[in-house]
This record gives sequence, C-alpha cells and structure tokens, in this order.
Amino acid sequence: MAEWVCNCCGRWRVSVELIRGRYRYRLTCRYPQRFGGGRDVLGEVATVSELEELLRRRTPLSLGDLREAA
Repeated sequence: MAEWVCNCCGRWRVSVELIRGRYRYRLTCRYPQRFGGGRDVLGEVATVSELEELLRRRTPLSLGDLREAA
C-alpha cells in the first residue's frame, strides 16, 4: 500500500487502498499519543483531482506538501 505524509509534522496522511474492489485515495489525520493516538478518516476519493480538492477543503496542505512515507 502506498502512503504519503505531510512534510511539516506527519499528522496528515494519504494512502491508496483497495476498498470494495476499487482503489481509493484515503485522507486521514493522525492524533499524537498525548491525545490518545488513533486516526480519523477525513475522506475517500477516486481521482487525483478529487484528492487535490479534498486536501484544499479539509487541510492546510496541497499535493506538493506531501512526501512518500518511509
């Protein structure tokens, strides 16, 4: 599974997952351990243009702010 994280803090993550037979981009927000950890799914989209719109609406990021997770 491919995954990208934001360059600034690693809080925002985008993964490519197979959901109901289709590949989807899933945007999640990870919470620090001091707040209980975990992740919150902010949205799932099918295309890169939809992902760009989702990032613009739900986060302070753009596609250029993401890097591949190690």
